[in-house]
Amino acid sequence: VQLQASGGGLVQAGGSLRLSCAASGGTLSNYGLGWFRRAPGKEREFVAFISRSGESTNYADSAKGRFTISRDNAKNTVYLQMGSLKSEDTAVYYCAVRTRISRDYGRGYDYYYWGQGTQVTVSS
Repeated sequence: VQLQASGGGLVQAGGSLRLSCAASGGTLSNYGLGWFRRAPGKEREFVAFISRSGESTNYADSAKGRFTISRDNAKNTVYLQMGSLKSEDTAVYYCAVRTRISRDYGRGYDYYYWGQGTQVTVSS
């Protein structure tokens, strides 16, 4: 499975962006999907998860109330709608396919396929 993330860019604090991640070479509907991010000088962190059907989602505390993860299985694509952006949201954002099941949605070890990342920069 190859993942191509897009939609990043430069946005002012308080603004919005929608990230997309399209898959090829595989069917995303078979898997739960996640978004992670890595800020400069920091470790990668979990942002959001969505189940195979899209009925269940899970968010990092930093994303709750501001970000929404969604998916379109017909388009083999997962999205991350980000609002009320803050400077601390500046990071490279990665989509990933979860191939292992555990209670921790944010455990990177459970995700096997990763996109190349898209840069989000929030100016204050």
